[in-house]
Amino acid sequence: MPTTFTIPACCTLCPRRCGADRAAGQAGYCGAAGALKVARAALHFWEEPCISGTRGSGTVFFSGCALKCCYCQNYPISAQCFGKEITVERLAGIFLELQRQGAHNINLVTPGQWQPWITAALDQARAAGLRLPIVCNTGGYETAESVGRWQGYVDVWLADLKYASPALSARLSAAPDYFQVAKTAIEAMMAQAGRPVLDGEGILRRGVILRHLALPGQVEDSFAVLDQMAAWNDADPGCFIPSLMSQYTPFYRAAEQGIGRRITTYEYRRVVNYAVDKGLAAGYMQQKSSAREEYTPDFDLTGV
Repeated sequence: MPTTFTIPACCTLCPRRCGADRAAGQAGYCGAAGALKVARAALHFWEEPCISGTRGSGTVFFSGCALKCCYCQNYPISAQCFGKEITVERLAGIFLELQRQGAHNINLVTPGQWQPWITAALDQARAAGLRLPIVCNTGGYETAESVGRWQGYVDVWLADLKYASPALSARLSAAPDYFQVAKTAIEAMMAQAGRPVLDGEGILRRGVILRHLALPGQVEDSFAVLDQMAAWNDADPGCFIPSLMSQYTPFYRAAEQGIGRRITTYEYRRVVNYAVDKGLAAGYMQQKSSAREEYTPDFDLTGV
């Protein structure tokens, strides 16, 4: 049965609040228009162990993005909006297919610009037997209102805290307001999801994983991000799971903005040591070998 939902006629789904008439087919700042677009749906094994587990995370990559970071490893779908137009009914079917394949969860990658379509698909899939936890995999640039609308749909937030410096976030992601917006959104995520809860297989069923990707030449900004993460953890120890990533690879237009190299071992060790000193050791740290292009999936419409 077709599902009804409202396509924004003046889109304010993300912090850009660009006002695009997506109901009339106009694309917003994020690149998304009126027809749902998905680039890949498959089991994914390269998330944190409590997300990927042994059977993989049922990952759906959505087209478009409100940030379009100059170094995005998924730039064909985020910046260039590669993907296939599908119906809400097809998306519900994809969720159920991933469940049948043994996925530990449904992992929605950059879903904010498609929130009304996705919640409608989740309603339909749940009515047909979907029982997996839902992961919202986000760059952290979300409105508090959008986080609130995911209530009852999202169980796990897999969120980035990318920058503290407005100048840096303006240069690399055209978002000088990134830190304040993300801080407010992440606090809403933690309040909504509650403390992390893992099942008997070590899979996260509820809670927040807070990621930070260390960037080349930006150790001091990483320290400032970790200061904020430590402040949250000091106020409520264990309220989120930290994940410190070294996988930065200079994709897309990174070289144009002066970050056309990988992070050095020395830089990453400084960031890791700072995190440990700040009490953020009870989480995930990556090996430098994670900065390899093969960890980025091919967006070939698999599973769509």
